[in-house]
Amino acid sequence: MKKLHIKKGDTVYVNAGNDKGKTGKVLTVIPAKDRVIVEGVNVISKHTKPNAAHPQGGIIKQEAGIHVSNVQLIDPVSNKPTRVGYKVVDGKKIRYAKKSGEEIK
Repeated sequence: MKKLHIKKGDTVYVNAGNDKGKTGKVLTVIPAKDRVIVEGVNVISKHTKPNAAHPQGGIIKQEAGIHVSNVQLIDPVSNKPTRVGYKVVDGKKIRYAKKSGEEIK
């Protein structure tokens, strides 16, 4: 399985596409397709038949995937987009923000 620099729960900045400039929380990561689903970004209209979850059916707005290369992690210190680096501390591999050097939780 492929390892991505973005994880579920991260706050990211969209740097390309129709939603460029927006920020949001990562809801799902799909490593097989190199995609992430970000809250409030790339919202599509999905037509659904009536079912148990949606008895009325109709048109439902929901987020679609966006390629992982089009998002950047938000730096916990400066609240600006940053690249992600990895370093080993006490035998554990951790992610850190390249802009500030701060560890990413």
